[in-house]
Amino acid sequence: MRPVKIARAAGTGASVPVECCQVCGHAPLASVLSLGYMPPVNQMVAIGEVPRQQPWFPTNLLHCGNCDLVQLGLAVDPVIIFPPEYPYTSGTTKLLRDNFAELYSEAAVMLRLVPQDLVIDIGSNDGTLLSNFQAGGHRVLGIEPTEVGKIAGGRGIPTLQRYFTPVVAAEVKRKHGPARVVTAANCFAHMEDVHAIVEGILELLAPDGVFISESHYLIGLLDTLQYDTVYHEHLRYYSLSSLANLLQMHGLEVFHARPIPSHGGSIRVYAARRGARPVNESVADMIAGEPRGDAMRERLEAFRTDVMMSKLRLLAMIRELKENGARICGISAPSRASTLVNYVGLDEALIDYVCEIAGSLKIGKCMPGTSIPVVEESRLFADQPDCAIIFSWHIADELAPKLRAKGYRGKLVTPLPVPREL
Repeated sequence: MRPVKIARAAGTGASVPVECCQVCGHAPLASVLSLGYMPPVNQMVAIGEVPRQQPWFPTNLLHCGNCDLVQLGLAVDPVIIFPPEYPYTSGTTKLLRDNFAELYSEAAVMLRLVPQDLVIDIGSNDGTLLSNFQAGGHRVLGIEPTEVGKIAGGRGIPTLQRYFTPVVAAEVKRKHGPARVVTAANCFAHMEDVHAIVEGILELLAPDGVFISESHYLIGLLDTLQYDTVYHEHLRYYSLSSLANLLQMHGLEVFHARPIPSHGGSIRVYAARRGARPVNESVADMIAGEPRGDAMRERLEAFRTDVMMSKLRLLAMIRELKENGARICGISAPSRASTLVNYVGLDEALIDYVCEIAGSLKIGKCMPGTSIPVVEESRLFADQPDCAIIFSWHIADELAPKLRAKGYRGKLVTPLPVPREL
């Protein structure tokens, strides 16, 4: 059964509540967690700009008792959360570049790709994923609604600047032919009316085509307390079970799945038309390890308590630092940092500035919902604040040695899952 009442916010200029499960239509949905009202994580005003009205939206996490999908309680118009000046680029993160290179290597061998195969990436961003397929000699096409797609075009990666819909899928198929591979990396949980999205993917896929998705993995999110990945871009938080259920409703069968490290813990899933490919044991193994029903409800209740305690522990650490006169800055300004900063209540009185690597589109702007400036990271080494909180804490092991090697001498702190000094 599909949802009778689909939360469609596109074109409203506002938001629409999610009143039934986005996948199976079940209602009512149970409340898991409320993070309060949050600004869009990628709307950033310039440093020094006179404060102006910005939209803030309730951020509630809900659970479907029928199919176990965990989902956001509100759909926000995509033009608000994915503005044309969207500042996120996947190519600036080494972990993601390495992940996409590995995805290509894995898929090329597993699917026996040949040069004439067409690979289409939905939400292609700056073309980092497709660049690997292009370098492998395959035909590629990106579909990306924001201005970031022009970066890919500048790199010679054909990119259609449109929101993905079944209509766009039909147009693309008429012009380019069917796709051997369709990918959706870190965006398949973002798009509203997910059934229409899957129908569009089916329209694009050749009979032997394969859909590869990468999304935040719900179980990893719960285990490592990644509440900071809860924001309005992320409408759904998939377990493999809930994702497989969605795809099965459209005749797609998951034949391989595995956890990957990107974004602090994601899941890569391969799906094809039912019966087209043998199903790998990895699928049953992962699903068997996931909580279901009452076990999932208990796990989500524990998560809510853990989130609250994490906030209090981080504030206690910052209070102690401030009572001793410490100056504190932040390291990196990923989207997830906006959730943490606003939920915990950090502002410019607590955090002097946040550092980003040279070339980041976020430099010269303020953290969403605050006046905390985002600056180029060289300031960290010249200024030497007493403490630096690594907001990209999921890659702290990669960042910390680099910061030390460049000369930072102060304390390095990770805020999650438990606030601690490295």
